[in-house]
Amino acid sequence: MGLESADDLIDDLGRALYAAGRPDGLPVAGERCYAYTGGRAFDPALPTVVFVHGAANDHSVWALQSRHLAWHGRSVLAVDLPGHGRSTGAALPTVEALADWVAALLDAAGVDAATLVGHSLGALVALRAAAWHPARVTRIALLGPAMPMTVSDSLLELTQADDPRALALITGWSYSAAAQLGGSPVPGMWMTGTARRLMERMSPGVLHTDLLACHRCADGLVAAARVRCPALLILGSRDIRSAAAECTGADRGVVAAADGDAGGVRARADGRGAGCGARGAGPVLLTRRCPREEERWDTRSMHGGPRFPRCAR
Repeated sequence: MGLESADDLIDDLGRALYAAGRPDGLPVAGERCYAYTGGRAFDPALPTVVFVHGAANDHSVWALQSRHLAWHGRSVLAVDLPGHGRSTGAALPTVEALADWVAALLDAAGVDAATLVGHSLGALVALRAAAWHPARVTRIALLGPAMPMTVSDSLLELTQADDPRALALITGWSYSAAAQLGGSPVPGMWMTGTARRLMERMSPGVLHTDLLACHRCADGLVAAARVRCPALLILGSRDIRSAAAECTGADRGVVAAADGDAGGVRARADGRGAGCGARGAGPVLLTRRCPREEERWDTRSMHGGPRFPRCAR
């Protein structure tokens, strides 16, 4: 599939998701927020799941997950963050501002509390929202989190100049070798090409703003220690930022931040916290299946705890 085909695929997917979402948008902080609802009418009385995408992405990266949950007893809001996709306004410059925006989104949707699912930048946002808006968050799932989530100066310089080489670098290290040669459960899907096209569709400066927000987020461990809701962490074994099998230092703190009290984002045998790894996966985990039983990773190498329970399918 060539670049033109990848472009057509995003166009077709975008039209379908737009028709199935809330084309009028939700009024949030003086702007309009687009949210895909999984092909069903949004009902705030049902348990709600909010999906938060990563840097220079939009709601379409959650198409499969959001649709599945929408048709299995949940209400879903797969949002476009401000300045992304079909949401209006400028991209917000900090994780703190994005977390507050998520709380305002719940107000606009008439939702008291929700599950937050975030990937990469979205994982930082979900973590921060759970820590500083605990009454609004029932549980969190963090895909590809890292703390700190620093970005190299050279990449920040490229994104500031809107240099297309930045997109090549990001797609190069975001996908495992297998994914770059194929490996998608969807026949004919060119994952790296589709991801690059999606980032190219963002307004100038959006990628730089998003990466700078990740780079400047310095209180992730403090946020993790404040979390009191159940948490799930999903990491790729080939994720160069926070590989599941090599999680040390600050990354370990995201998994085991609380020290002896009842909360914190950590792996626990009592079901309050859990995690799983995806063998061979890089930071982009959204198209990966849940790992099989034999692919679970053992946390004893990280902090002496028990194995994580199997990821729910």
